[in-house]
Amino acid sequence: MQTFAAIDIGSNSCRLKIGRVVQHRLRTVHEDREVTRLGASVFETGIVSPEAMAATLRTLKRFYKAVQTHGADRVRAVATSAMRDARNSRAFLAWVRDETGWDVEIISGLEEGRLIHRGVVENEPRAGGRCLLVDVGGGSCEITLSEHKRIRETISLPLGAVRLTEEFLRSEIPGKDEIARLRQFMDRELRRAKRRVPTQGVRLAIGTSGTAAALADAARALGKKGAGKARANGDLTPTHTVRRLTAKLTRMNNGQRSVVPGIGPRRSEIIVAGAHVFAEILEGFGLSGFRYSPMGLRDGILAQMLAEQDSRASVHQQFERERWQAVLEACRRYGIDPRSSEPVRQHAAQMFHDLAAVHELPPEYRTLLEASAMLRDIGKFLNHQGYHRHAQYIIANSELYGFTPQQRIITSAIARYQGKSRPAPEGRTMRQVPPEEYEHVRRAVVLLRLAVALNQDRASDVLKVRVRVYPKRVLLELLPGRTGAELELWSLRKEAAYFREVFGRDLFVALE
Repeated sequence: MQTFAAIDIGSNSCRLKIGRVVQHRLRTVHEDREVTRLGASVFETGIVSPEAMAATLRTLKRFYKAVQTHGADRVRAVATSAMRDARNSRAFLAWVRDETGWDVEIISGLEEGRLIHRGVVENEPRAGGRCLLVDVGGGSCEITLSEHKRIRETISLPLGAVRLTEEFLRSEIPGKDEIARLRQFMDRELRRAKRRVPTQGVRLAIGTSGTAAALADAARALGKKGAGKARANGDLTPTHTVRRLTAKLTRMNNGQRSVVPGIGPRRSEIIVAGAHVFAEILEGFGLSGFRYSPMGLRDGILAQMLAEQDSRASVHQQFERERWQAVLEACRRYGIDPRSSEPVRQHAAQMFHDLAAVHELPPEYRTLLEASAMLRDIGKFLNHQGYHRHAQYIIANSELYGFTPQQRIITSAIARYQGKSRPAPEGRTMRQVPPEEYEHVRRAVVLLRLAVALNQDRASDVLKVRVRVYPKRVLLELLPGRTGAELELWSLRKEAAYFREVFGRDLFVALE
């Protein structure tokens, strides 16, 4: 049984969740959480303080021991808002790598929202219809409109509880001027959200993260029905109760807030800002209340790892569908007709399958190769001259849901070398590719070049090709359509020398 570990290095706290695959589903075997306030100094000074670094690293070392104890086969650690903003984030992540061996990914706010969504919809039965997901973290707030377990729109706003506390609420009991400035800032950001996220027909809001848990428990205690039950069964926390609770917490000092059920001493320092954000979102979007879900970013990370490793898991198809929708959306955004790229994608997939014994690439490269096939002309949006270079830049720096930063870099590198240039270790593009992936990229580049060569005449019908693999050579037999295949034959033969250089076999092309 495979075991996966997900680590969320947030602006307020670090979280660990370890899951074991049982019958193509994940069963949680260990969880841990620690408040480290990594973002507190970032939002004030722009850098992570040495104290916050040390506290976070102590927690991560504890997580490391747990990961080793449970024998995790794969670990994925991500960092969010604080690391996105910190000027010294690279130094801190290098320290983490030296102490744990983990390469921490800094994910964007939109990717954070996507992973939170995936974690919630895979585990919450109520999330199957049209609903709004609200995650108020330490540094940012992700708002996602979900319909039938698919993202319709998502936005990340700088409305995290730690960030807002550091910027606006310096007093233990905030004054009217502080609250007024806070609400003015929130109003501006939420106007942007309401333009992006249409909520017509939304009847359910799901709140995730510690702020939502604290408000749900505190609201239930305020109603004198027993603390903790709202968190356990997902009962609705009404909007008017959230607003009343927000006003009450604002008038309290830290000591008074810390004894409110569900809040505690550390949450009491930032709960006022988080409560105001929740109240404004619920009222601004016209929602009757929210239901708390204990699922979140770490659950989405685990779901994605399961989807990538187990094609029989229920989450696999949804994950692949999300990734492909992201590719198609990028095509539309940059004026590429997906229908014109589809024949190249089909031939790239065929080359990957038929030449598997030759290229020996990892299975995930099929998706990266197909994405490169669809996006290779995207650079023409900027300029036809040198468009392969432009394509590499756009792909590497665009938001492609479901593609990690490393996967985007690899995809962009495959698309980059479809002209006269070839991948070289000293090249600007290949310097971004991890050294262990260099040879894989070279081989994928050749496969895509063959697919492009098979589609030289856009006016003709799609060619059929038969691949025959021999110990020292590869034969491509073309079945020409009604308009012939002379141009494709010539283009493929031009690739023979590079094919031999990369694969050590001769490439022969013939018409059948």
